[in-house]
Amino acid sequence: MTQLAPVDVIGGAVRAAGIVELEPTPAGIVLHRMPAWARVRHNDISLPLLETMPSGARLEMTTDATCLELDVHLTLVQIGTEIGPAAVFEVFVDGQLAAEHTTRTGTLIVVDPRTGAAEFQPGGAVTVRFDGLPAGEKRVDVWLPHAAAVRLIELRADGAVSAARSGLPRWVHYGSSISHCLEATRPTGVWPVVAALRAGVDLQSFAFAGQCHLDPFAARMIAAQPADYISVKLGINIVNGDTMRERTFVPALHGVLDTIRDRHPDVPVVLVTPITCPVAEDHPGPTVTDRVGQCNVIERAVELSTGALTLQRIRVLESEVVAARQSAGDANLHLLSGPDLFGPDDVGDLPDGLHPNAAGYQRMGERFHRLVFEQGPFRR
Repeated sequence: MTQLAPVDVIGGAVRAAGIVELEPTPAGIVLHRMPAWARVRHNDISLPLLETMPSGARLEMTTDATCLELDVHLTLVQIGTEIGPAAVFEVFVDGQLAAEHTTRTGTLIVVDPRTGAAEFQPGGAVTVRFDGLPAGEKRVDVWLPHAAAVRLIELRADGAVSAARSGLPRWVHYGSSISHCLEATRPTGVWPVVAALRAGVDLQSFAFAGQCHLDPFAARMIAAQPADYISVKLGINIVNGDTMRERTFVPALHGVLDTIRDRHPDVPVVLVTPITCPVAEDHPGPTVTDRVGQCNVIERAVELSTGALTLQRIRVLESEVVAARQSAGDANLHLLSGPDLFGPDDVGDLPDGLHPNAAGYQRMGERFHRLVFEQGPFRR
């Protein structure tokens, strides 16, 4: 059997792209997409899991190894009785897909979609092995699962490994589950990844399912990152949770943009409005998942709807905010209509009425690349 040696991940032998912190623990390295200071700025019970799901993240290396192994402990999520997404690892060699590995081994969290109650089914670690990689020095990117939390116990190789240099323009993106893309079937099927690979840019994704609420810590996270391009896709979670009214939404949106501009005064920023969600287009939230897995809004008294937000109203407010800031001199702030990425003609790929399926995410990534990177404000 090929002799493999440990790779010093903490010491920088690989580039953990899309990860902002590597936390060594006795049980392995926790991969964080949020810095430690931000992880104590909220009280949501699901965000600690979601931010350790490495959506858009990969291990980048230069190596002459023909075999790689990763010992990992995974935490997967299942909503209701329907089997949840598997954990998928993809290996690219010099930019071409060379191998993939799919597993469901690990701890499973089963969530009741109606009550939010969670059942934990403990599971063990798994070894993910990639044999038969081409001989000689090459660029290897290991794309990590987007829909499972990953704790890296050890990475091993049968050759020399060093961190690959990116040298690519850096794109920072902020969004909800529709950017996290749990419903995609592979890491490179996440729509921001689709767009990033086509555009040849270095992606940092701050997309966390259900968590895009214009949080001040999120604005600070974005602003703290080196960036050549920034995009923020805002609105659906505000309606899902009914977490804001017009009076709070507009200044909060300005606040996010102000914080970004304090650190990145001239970087192109694209504000993406919500994609189509038929039940919430002209009806305010909150939304719930019904017994057959469909997104529905909760009916409420008319008296409680003053200032409540629908998706159509959010799009109007976001366009007004962008227009006002452009008029005040911000020529590098741009608006992209979410329905141009995924609109009424695409709802056949919206199986639960809220989240696109894999085909829908692929199309979103292709459209974002065309509209923003090829034809729009990120064109270079």
